[in-house]
Amino acid sequence: MPGSARREAAVTQHWVFTMTAAFLYAAAVLRSLLEFGGDQLGLVLVLLASWIVLLLAEPSLSRRWAPFFVVYLVLQVVIAAMLLGQSDGSDSFAVLLAILGMQAMQRWRPRAAFALIALSAVLMELALADEFGWAQAVTLSAVYTALNLFLGSFALAARRATEARAANEALAADLREANQRLAESARQAEHLAGARERQRLARDLHDSVTQTLFSLTLAAHSAALLLHREPAALGPQLDQVDQLATSARAELDALSAELPSSFLAGVGLMASLHGHLDERLSRDGLTVSLQVEGDRRLPPDAEVALLRIVQEALNNVVKHAGVTEAAVRLRLRPPARLEIVDRGRGFGTRAPDEGGARAGRQGSEPGAPSGAGLGIMRERAAEIGWRLSVASSAGAGTRVVAEEDVDEGGGEHDWE
Repeated sequence: MPGSARREAAVTQHWVFTMTAAFLYAAAVLRSLLEFGGDQLGLVLVLLASWIVLLLAEPSLSRRWAPFFVVYLVLQVVIAAMLLGQSDGSDSFAVLLAILGMQAMQRWRPRAAFALIALSAVLMELALADEFGWAQAVTLSAVYTALNLFLGSFALAARRATEARAANEALAADLREANQRLAESARQAEHLAGARERQRLARDLHDSVTQTLFSLTLAAHSAALLLHREPAALGPQLDQVDQLATSARAELDALSAELPSSFLAGVGLMASLHGHLDERLSRDGLTVSLQVEGDRRLPPDAEVALLRIVQEALNNVVKHAGVTEAAVRLRLRPPARLEIVDRGRGFGTRAPDEGGARAGRQGSEPGAPSGAGLGIMRERAAEIGWRLSVASSAGAGTRVVAEEDVDEGGGEHDWE
């Protein structure tokens, strides 16, 4: 875990500092016991005790009041200066300043910490000059300052290593979180793709197999009636039932390949339309005239969508219009346009909705097409960037128009 790793690094750094400080302090105490005696030793031990008490109390006091660390450094420097001012080997107390330098490197910016070490070097020279003279004081100060710089640099390196480790762990945590979000997004995308695929299959079933089964049902009912009324005419009707069943099976095979069978053959929109209109005539007795303007090829997905819109519109004609004739008009030059018109019984319409499409009051009147069929046609048009509208009135037929959505100024064409 990133948090536990950071705590482990902090503990390691604290342990290294504690051991180093303990050795330096122990060396100062041992040197005091060897060099001093009498009242002077008592004073030195009191100062050393004060120094160690401040060292141990600093973390707790600084957590309660952050500026205490500066007060702590000032007090420790004063105590170290008093110790350095003693005679007979007081230069050994300079090691205590190295501990302060390490603490400063752990808390402050490097420049501020190095400034504290430089100030400590000046204080050492001033404190040792009376006892050893300026020349030896400078030498001793240089030696102890080198020690301070070494230990301070070590503390800085440990601090930066800890910070780098924490940054790497934070980055790793961010990457894990990003991977989790990516995995969740992938699961959501997979779920959405599955939902879209189910929706696509439902539309294709509605546009093809469902309509064929509807015609098959009508043909079977007609055969049942002929069985009692005109048995001699039953043969052709049963042939039609067989033909419709074969067609439904072929459409299911085409759906398994995810494209209409006519497009699998590479014949394109025009040949598919002609084939479908011939099938309408033989299967449903619906005569459909086809008018085409232009010879531009549309993208494959647009051609598939337009074929499906024609199929659904003609299904509605067969089911609801009560006529045996319709017209399909297709303009292929920009802006492309598809129109399916019948002169059947029609149905009422509502006001145009946003996007220009008008929807019938599904189910409110006899002859109104199903809401599913109109919704599917609109979805197919929207998927290829077209707009679909339905205009109808009772007794005046129905007009389904799908238009390529282009910028204004693209021009209109009068189909009347």
